[in-house]
Amino acid sequence: MAIKKSAKLPQTAVLKQILKRCSSLGKKQGYEPEDVPKGHFAVYVGDNRTRYIVPISLLNTPQFQTLLNQSEQEFGFCHQMGLTIPCDQHLFESLITSMLLL
Repeated sequence: MAIKKSAKLPQTAVLKQILKRCSSLGKKQGYEPEDVPKGHFAVYVGDNRTRYIVPISLLNTPQFQTLLNQSEQEFGFCHQMGLTIPCDQHLFESLITSMLLL
């Protein structure tokens, strides 16, 4: 089940739905993300599904929006591992670094 962007919902509401869904996935499986600081969320990247903790502020960047759209197209938002980004790990690290420097 994918979250679809509706003309009625502003972008911030859609992003909040995505974060709520991602955080609730871990809780349903008995996993409490104690190591994720407030204002951040976990994503899984690459073939090995390496876990990254990224600031919520990155959700508003066009680059991260593109990654979220790719994730939705490839995986949807209803899968067991949490929010998975279909991106090479080195490319993701480079993108995150450049976004944090802006």
